[in-house]
Amino acid sequence: MPDWDSAKHVPLQNYIRYADAEMIDRARRFHDKMITRRTLRDFAPDPVPRAIIETAIRTAGSAPSGANHQPWHFVAISDPAIKSQIRHAAETEERSFYGVEKPAKASQDWLDALAPLGTDAEKPFLETAPWLIVCFAQKRGGPNPGDDLKNYYVTESVGLAVGMLITSLHLAGLATLTHTPAPMTFLTEICERPKTEKPFVLLVVGHPSKDATVPEHALIKKSLSTISTFR
Repeated sequence: MPDWDSAKHVPLQNYIRYADAEMIDRARRFHDKMITRRTLRDFAPDPVPRAIIETAIRTAGSAPSGANHQPWHFVAISDPAIKSQIRHAAETEERSFYGVEKPAKASQDWLDALAPLGTDAEKPFLETAPWLIVCFAQKRGGPNPGDDLKNYYVTESVGLAVGMLITSLHLAGLATLTHTPAPMTFLTEICERPKTEKPFVLLVVGHPSKDATVPEHALIKKSLSTISTFR
């Protein structure tokens, strides 16, 4: 059993306790900002400074994780040649998914669920957007470079980190798209990552194009009473 009494702790720093009224105001202002976030498929080619991407990834890296193993790795891509490779490979998988050239891998129920979003096998945004960020989930690792330990709660931990990444990019003024072609194994080779890592999500990042639109269906959000219970 671990010796919890011998575990080293340090004082909590940088915590500010606000009055209830200010906490409510802060929560509401954050809510008002975040409800403007939209998943986008129409991106402008306008460049985005690398410093924004670096800061957003640092933010993602501060997410909570199982045993603090931080089981993630982010590959940020702006190279047009690599983005072209990713688009070609992704569209190959998407044509199979949607059944462009043969019976669809996706079930009819799945295709029906996607229909209101208007998605298809064409993914030009993978080349148009200035940045692609591929997040990999690590089965093994640890809190220190070179560690080879079993990671715990990998999916949950990486999901939290990606949520913080999207939030950081949105607050910086950028649009994002979570793209998950199935399978995504081609990303392991293109990004030159070890096979012990699993592609978790391909995040498309940039500014909206001038004529950008979003599906009306995506504006439908469940109410507080539907998604929560207070007891």
